[in-house]
Amino acid sequence: MKPRILEAARALKKAHHAVAVTGAGASVESGIPDFRSPNGIWETYPPDRYATIEAFLDDPDRVWQMWFDLGAMLGDVLPNPGHHALAELEAMGHLHAIITQNIDNLHQAAGNRRVIEYHGNARRMRCLDCDAGTALDLARHTGSAPHCVACGGIMKPDVVLFGEIIPELAMTESELLVRRCDFVLIVGTSATVYPAAGIPATAKQHGAFVVECNVEETDFTCSITDIFIQGKCGETLPLLAQAMREL
Repeated sequence: MKPRILEAARALKKAHHAVAVTGAGASVESGIPDFRSPNGIWETYPPDRYATIEAFLDDPDRVWQMWFDLGAMLGDVLPNPGHHALAELEAMGHLHAIITQNIDNLHQAAGNRRVIEYHGNARRMRCLDCDAGTALDLARHTGSAPHCVACGGIMKPDVVLFGEIIPELAMTESELLVRRCDFVLIVGTSATVYPAAGIPATAKQHGAFVVECNVEETDFTCSITDIFIQGKCGETLPLLAQAMREL
């Protein structure tokens, strides 16, 4: 067992209120490309044309093409060992909640019960007029924006587009968690997208111990991280869960 993983496990063992903050790196091993990499989603679908609320309101049919494609991509993916390790940590009583920037629903599929979706969920859609929500049904793909069965309004993917604010409930719950927690596990995310990038720093300011699991160093590493564990989440997190079982 790597010394840093053992050290992180000992710190987690002592924690009373641990929270994980996850990003795209937690899901790439499930086959989901991230948005910003050279082969990421933004390369095929430029965000100014497909991911802003202005673009959606201007041409919802065009924007829905990306979300139907993304929905089809998510349809076959499964949680990877990193997701399952986080679910195990929660089941063991060591992880209180997950705050995720991901929109893929894989934490819930792995078995995590308390997941705060900071940017929404791509498997759902919501009516712009009456706010009715429903699952994204790919079988209803007609080449244009779906309409609400309740009122006929245009349905929007239940995700936060550029130009929209983070859902109030997610913001409030996340704020309460990070102000209370004494341990933060950063998984597969870098300090680039705000306001989500500010969550670990806020926890650190309130005294939390910070463990970071990433394939490479980030702005977190030299500023707030107490223990940096380098490697793929699907490899490092199962080792952390194993260490917790053996302590």
